[in-house]
Amino acid sequence: MSKQAVQFNVDLTINEGKLDAFRGVVQAMIAGTQKEPGALGYEWYLSGDRKRCRLVENYKDADAVLAHMTSSVVRELVPKMLAVSRLDRFEVYGDPGPKAAESLAGIGAEIFQFWEGLGR
Repeated sequence: MSKQAVQFNVDLTINEGKLDAFRGVVQAMIAGTQKEPGALGYEWYLSGDRKRCRLVENYKDADAVLAHMTSSVVRELVPKMLAVSRLDRFEVYGDPGPKAAESLAGIGAEIFQFWEGLGR
């Protein structure tokens, strides 16, 4: 990951009996995010018991994060997702920029600034 890139790791628990509804929202979120040029990756992983989900998002830079945070995917679809699931953890890796950082902190995301490392 480059020093400008930003990654989100989001852990969710799917409400009992709501997997199909959750899947529908996820598919709409993927379709919307796919149109965002700065979104480099948007991958959903499901646990073996099909009760927990992890979303791994990768953005080119802080501008791409802000574009996503202000998009219809976040404004319209995240509330629908949270109606059928519970947010357990939200971690941000890298600098999402001041405006997005304020918004992310407001929803309980923990932001980890790049410190040291190697990315290719």
